[in-house]
Amino acid sequence: MTHASARQFFDDLQARPDTSRAAGLTASYRFDVENAGSWRVDVEDGRVHVTESEEPAECVIETDEQTLLAVVGNEQNPMGAFMTGKIRVEGDMGLALRLRDLLG
Repeated sequence: MTHASARQFFDDLQARPDTSRAAGLTASYRFDVENAGSWRVDVEDGRVHVTESEEPAECVIETDEQTLLAVVGNEQNPMGAFMTGKIRVEGDMGLALRLRDLLG
């Protein structure tokens, strides 16, 4: 699915019916997207709740909107984006690695 904006992606993320790949995952993430906003994604055993928020989280992902949309659209490798500094991670790196299950 192609998303026109970070806001649309996060709106769709909560509405996504199949989160079975994230079953067993309980974590909090915050996505700080330059010039677009901040979203907190709380996952409880695969159930996703998204709020527009700058609240602290266990894992914080910082990126720009273009990179976020390229990663979730499978046009950009997330590890490549991280290695080149297009994505920055603060907090629990293990949770960042589990994002593939949540976003996949």
